[in-house]
Amino acid sequence: MNPMLALRQYQKVNGQAQTSEASPHRLVQMLMQGGLDRIAQAKGAIARNDIAQKGVLIGKAIGIIGGLREGLDLENQAEVLADLDGLYAYMSKRLVEANADNDEGILNEVARLLLTVKEGWDTIGNQVTDV
Repeated sequence: MNPMLALRQYQKVNGQAQTSEASPHRLVQMLMQGGLDRIAQAKGAIARNDIAQKGVLIGKAIGIIGGLREGLDLENQAEVLADLDGLYAYMSKRLVEANADNDEGILNEVARLLLTVKEGWDTIGNQVTDV
């Protein structure tokens, strides 16, 4: 058996197990980390001049941010979440621009923004579990 194929299969099964047992808070953390990982991988693809892979990875990052945005309860908490919704929309727009322009600087900008949101989310999780 191909060792890389075996590793990918293990990661897929392991990831499915983690998501099936994770709390909603942990799932959001995992999505945010996945977005950061895809952005970092897209930067690597730009450096390798692998344009097709860059597009796939940025597309995945956009999908993850879209999923985070869809998860916002705007129906019941529109005032509280409006800024975050706008930030997610901005990140998605900037990722489209990064893809079109092969711009690592934009990818860095979006990664910093997403990391800031993730750090805040991580802090909330620590407060909830410490209570």
